[in-house]
Amino acid sequence: MHKGHHYFTSESVTEGHPDKICDQLSDAILDAIMAKDPMGRVAIECLVTTGLVVVAGEVTTGCYVDIPKIVRETIREIGFTDAKMGFDYETCGVIVSVKEQSKDIARGVDKALEIRGGEVIKEDLAALGAGDQGLMFGYACDETEELMPMPIMLAHKLAKRLSDVRKDGTLPYLRPDGKSQVTIEYNDGRPIRIDSVLISSQHSPDVEYDKLRSDIINEVITPILPPQLVDKDIKYYVNPTGRFVVGGPHGDSGVTGRKIIVDTYGGYGRHGGGAFSGKDPTKVDRSASYAVRYLAKNVVAAGLATKCEVQVAYAIGVAKPLSVMVDTFDTGKIPDEQIAKILTEVFDLRPGFILKELDLRRPIYKQVAAYGHFGRNDLDIPWEKTDLVDRIKKNCNAKMKVRALEPELV
Repeated sequence: MHKGHHYFTSESVTEGHPDKICDQLSDAILDAIMAKDPMGRVAIECLVTTGLVVVAGEVTTGCYVDIPKIVRETIREIGFTDAKMGFDYETCGVIVSVKEQSKDIARGVDKALEIRGGEVIKEDLAALGAGDQGLMFGYACDETEELMPMPIMLAHKLAKRLSDVRKDGTLPYLRPDGKSQVTIEYNDGRPIRIDSVLISSQHSPDVEYDKLRSDIINEVITPILPPQLVDKDIKYYVNPTGRFVVGGPHGDSGVTGRKIIVDTYGGYGRHGGGAFSGKDPTKVDRSASYAVRYLAKNVVAAGLATKCEVQVAYAIGVAKPLSVMVDTFDTGKIPDEQIAKILTEVFDLRPGFILKELDLRRPIYKQVAAYGHFGRNDLDIPWEKTDLVDRIKKNCNAKMKVRALEPELV
């Protein structure tokens, strides 16, 4: 935990940002396959640029989905509906290049090393190996009701509000592309005030800058910021270049998986490097990241720490994690290694069990492809629940009772 006085900044982007368009396209395709074939294997990447969408990747499934139709409908929902924007759902080209998943990868995922090595495991769930090697981090803290860092939560809410006032007609001159950024002032690890807010929003060419700035402050920023953290010294930056007409894929190309810090904790927690969107849940980049967020959030909700980060690591084709680590940044009420042991006892981190416990083989992914995968109290998603709290507390209390008896037993 950072001691003393400091500032921390996080950013978010709207659903019309080119990279976020690609994340939503990838997850819309994934959802369509999961809806028909929950056992499907999917790894879809998208690229967008002026007038063009490219869809590539690996899919193994027995069902059919109309990828170009899904792409166009998703772009329409986002708001690119006019060819004058340089990109729209009706006229953009859609190129699809998709093949089956490598049989070498499938071999390790379908039957984990423990099974292939002759170990007898009764549960079918244990047969599923990790879809790749890698390390994943989950984080939680008590700065917000969502148990997320305050900078990224405010940045997400501002970005979401920016899209909402565009879609509901409050600010009809706004266009889909946009970004937000929030700087929070901290003292001894606690947020004490909002230092600055930055909003950049694509807009039609006929709106005056002074009106845009005033409208965004009044209709976007003010309704979102906690009043107790706003003072006279707060700084507002609205479209600092003065003009943002050319945006979306016409202004900048986009690629799936290029906003991994926006997707997670805004840089506040560590990141293993793996993106989420377009990957079915056998890929531990996605499912294990959700699982360790679930664990970290339940640790904080249980009152064992005010900040908690959980790391897990996997080998491709191996079910059991190579390591599980907990760091509570000196806020834990019991040692970190003891919390790690409790977590491995209350939740099985083998991929098959993660899929079952969090019910991940279903179409729930497009909804988190914009405005964050974590802290989404506006959605009913399993990794944000705090239903492990009682089990964690019970396990912790049992261990503490045993320790209390130990001197008498010696």
